[in-house]
Amino acid sequence: MPSLLLFFLLHFSSLLPAFSAKVSGGHSIVFTTLGRSFYAFDIYTLPADANKNPSLPDEILITDGQYVNFNGYFPSSTSSSSLISLLTNQSHSFTPDFELVYVTERNGISTIFYDAVFGGIGVSARRRSELEIPHRLQIPLLDEEQKNEARVSFKDRPSLSGDYLVYVSTHEDPRESRTSWAAVYSRNLKSGLTRRLTPYGIADFSPSVSPSGIWTAVASYGEKGWAGDVEELSTDLYIFLTRDGSRRVKVVEHGGWPCWADDSTLYFHRRGDDQWLSIYRAILPSHGEISLDSVIIERLTPPGLHVFTPATSSANKNLIAVATRRPDSSFRHIELFNIVTGEFKELTKTVSPNSHHFNPFVSADGTRIGYHKCRGDGNRRKSNLLLFETVRSPVSNLSLFRIAVSFPSFSPAGDRIAYANFPGLYVIERDGSNQREVFSGAAFSTAWDPVRKGVVYTSAGPDFAPVSSQVDIISVNVDEEERNIKKLTTNGENNAFPSPSPDGKWIVFRSGQTGYKNLYIMDAVEGESKGLRRLTEGQWTDTMCSWSPEGDWIAFSSDRENPGGGSFDLFLIHPNGTGLRKLFQSGLGGRANHPNWRPDGKALVFTTDNAGISGEPVSNPHHYQPYGEIYTIKLDGSDLQRLTHNSYEDGTPTWSPRYINPVNVESLYDVEPCGFEDCHWLNQNNKAHNHVSPVLTGPRCSP
Repeated sequence: MPSLLLFFLLHFSSLLPAFSAKVSGGHSIVFTTLGRSFYAFDIYTLPADANKNPSLPDEILITDGQYVNFNGYFPSSTSSSSLISLLTNQSHSFTPDFELVYVTERNGISTIFYDAVFGGIGVSARRRSELEIPHRLQIPLLDEEQKNEARVSFKDRPSLSGDYLVYVSTHEDPRESRTSWAAVYSRNLKSGLTRRLTPYGIADFSPSVSPSGIWTAVASYGEKGWAGDVEELSTDLYIFLTRDGSRRVKVVEHGGWPCWADDSTLYFHRRGDDQWLSIYRAILPSHGEISLDSVIIERLTPPGLHVFTPATSSANKNLIAVATRRPDSSFRHIELFNIVTGEFKELTKTVSPNSHHFNPFVSADGTRIGYHKCRGDGNRRKSNLLLFETVRSPVSNLSLFRIAVSFPSFSPAGDRIAYANFPGLYVIERDGSNQREVFSGAAFSTAWDPVRKGVVYTSAGPDFAPVSSQVDIISVNVDEEERNIKKLTTNGENNAFPSPSPDGKWIVFRSGQTGYKNLYIMDAVEGESKGLRRLTEGQWTDTMCSWSPEGDWIAFSSDRENPGGGSFDLFLIHPNGTGLRKLFQSGLGGRANHPNWRPDGKALVFTTDNAGISGEPVSNPHHYQPYGEIYTIKLDGSDLQRLTHNSYEDGTPTWSPRYINPVNVESLYDVEPCGFEDCHWLNQNNKAHNHVSPVLTGPRCSP
């Protein structure tokens, strides 16, 4: 029987202290993460070969069904034999059904947990409902966040080697624009000592520890840096000694998601010249110097389907678990590939054919395959979707929230939120109640009038549209039953991103009426019928404008220093057209978008790729940009601070006019759990095209 100590540990996670912030003088930022509110990931497992052992059960849920749990790892017998005693300072005679190390997002942070699951899992006589409510020993392996709030970071792809946890973290700032913060670390679970294995100035992703524990392989940019990749990363594969990161050497040019079969064999994925993602094998010399020239590379999977994120075990290194996107499927599935016979065996398609399955991993004995997928059933229903989800803030007196809508903006009193839903313009109370559609057409960007109660401005028309597209500024009185919708521009030349002056007299917006997008100012009530005043002029794009609370500045995003080159920096200009100055430079090819003023006018929040990319895009669902974090900056250009850490796309941030306590707010409406898309670029060469239109979400808008 478990001891009282074990009983306490089984419920450990529910006893973790909740985060609380100082309220006095605080601020709050709300932002959108594309699709993230719908992920509800959990880790599942299937037998690698149920035909050999019919008593093995079907798909089993391993994780707790409460949080966003992903990127799992089955510890080897060497690591797991002492893990429980190591973490609990106890010796136990019982054996768990499953042991799992995985990434989990809970209580506003990303961290790594160890679970030991008990309760008869694997006994076919138990009912499924009982199997999915096991007892569990659940312990966080990283505790920096509890000790030091400033170490908020993204964690990824953990593995164990003896007493060492190897993982990716983004907690160290490289101090260079558009440079990834992702680096590989090892943590001694006995001493608590953490060592950085990635050299400074380099970004490493997707670490994999060899069976002996001697080597770690990573996908890395080396010293060449991130070039803005949004699909398959242009990384190379490096290996180094797990103990200290030394003897680092490049072994493969162009490759990602390495996986060891033995200490001289690596599997990885890359996109070939035929544009299909495929699995390759790299054979390292067992004796002598290891170099690019001494490594033998061969392609294993054929063209005609995308195959990626390989996993295997040394027990059967000829059998690889992979994720696939086949031309006749709209979903990614887990399959087994036999490199000897060249045959695929479907695993998840027979169990849950209409769900996406991600990033397989294999038990050390090769008998079980793990992966993560969304735990929802795909039907529209009331779910545990959060309208407001607290996100741990690295800044004192600042609360952060992920919101399950796009282009949110707060009413002047802070009691209501307007947002776009692609299509449609909606208004909702801050507590999630009284959701109303106030405009049914295509719309993006929202702003409330600071003087006329209930008046909301939006851009009516398609997003991601050419400069000549039919987009106009409209105002909607959301408090009138007749919905007084007034068209403020009529030329239809991509007029968008309206922002009213603090006295409510004027609106600044961008327009493409000259063939280029520049800023204009018009009357807030009568619109362009009372004339337009051109604020900026040039053969470039000025866009995403925001009028300061004091009325003296307008912030905007622009590519004026490299028109058409893809780089967008932040600028400030006075409403009379004077005082133009650059506030933030994003770097060559970089993005700094959607600036929004703090209510006191002393700082701006915006989204940017300044922190590079934090994980391989193919390991996640679709993001138009698989990067983008929320930053703040003061009006004089100082105190640049990164607020969010993840491998998703964060965007369209807004300040709340009043402080919001960091408490989750549930959605009160029926939603489609798991309503997210797979990577669009995986549709390349595919006949099928997966398209889901999630409720309460949508893409960021192009400039």
